[in-house]
Amino acid sequence: MNQYIMRRVVLAIPLILVVITIVFLMLRLGLPGDPAQIMAGDRATPELIAQIRENLGLDRPLFEQYLIFLRNAAQGDLGRSVKFREPVVDVIMNAFPFTITLTLASVIAGTFFGILVGVLTALKRATWVDNFATVFVVFFYSIPTFWLGLMLILIFSVGLRILPVQGASTPQHFILPTINLAVGQIALIARLTRSGMIEVLNADYIRTARAKGLSERAVITRHTLKNVLIPIVTVVGLSFGGLLGGAIITESIFGLPGVGLLVIDAINNRDYPMIQGTVLLVAITFIFVNLIVDILYAFIDPRIHYN
Repeated sequence: MNQYIMRRVVLAIPLILVVITIVFLMLRLGLPGDPAQIMAGDRATPELIAQIRENLGLDRPLFEQYLIFLRNAAQGDLGRSVKFREPVVDVIMNAFPFTITLTLASVIAGTFFGILVGVLTALKRATWVDNFATVFVVFFYSIPTFWLGLMLILIFSVGLRILPVQGASTPQHFILPTINLAVGQIALIARLTRSGMIEVLNADYIRTARAKGLSERAVITRHTLKNVLIPIVTVVGLSFGGLLGGAIITESIFGLPGVGLLVIDAINNRDYPMIQGTVLLVAITFIFVNLIVDILYAFIDPRIHYN
């Protein structure tokens, strides 16, 4: 198991290097126009544009820019924000706790209630409970995040006036954004848990466990659910990155001062160093979460090994 974990950690290093390279090339070659000209504005003087290009290192050859970027990124230096006039890392670190809190809350709530709904519908298969839950899952899995967020604001903030719309000063401010992100997660986990539970419940070892006189609770928790966890953990790890991306929309709707709102603000202000830093942070966070998922595999199922 230790060898498996070590190799997964080692394999994550070149993947991070690939992500850094893609982010670098995306902003240097993937976007039209001169970044210095865009950041300076239409009325900027040639001297100002030249100064911006020098400050950002855009006047140097592309390969030299890449090496400098790698060196600075390894030291935790992602440049200075054009808008905030502060290091990009400092600005992101001030916003990241809000995003990670929202994402973790959504993952935990979505996974817990998704498994709960999935187990319930599997045990109540072909009943009205199963039919109702199936309609619920399909509906909430299909609706777009931005529409659901607006409906939540309309119902709970404008109509009932029981929850705040914008801000992050109290735990109540995270309730609606968490629901907005978690609903799709609940639907996805519920569908996966239901199908996995139905398949495992028909297995021979489950019938043997019941024949030995084990309680239904022990059969479900110790034998059935444990064998459904690996695909669920996989989906949770993969959906974490999707929730980070969805947080961009959710934070802009609910006015949370997280990385998502920072990305929108950086795009509107043509703040290239900030865009570069936020995209890199989200990508590396996604890689780190999937590394944890790979390590969890070895603990959930000791039969897993690295070939």
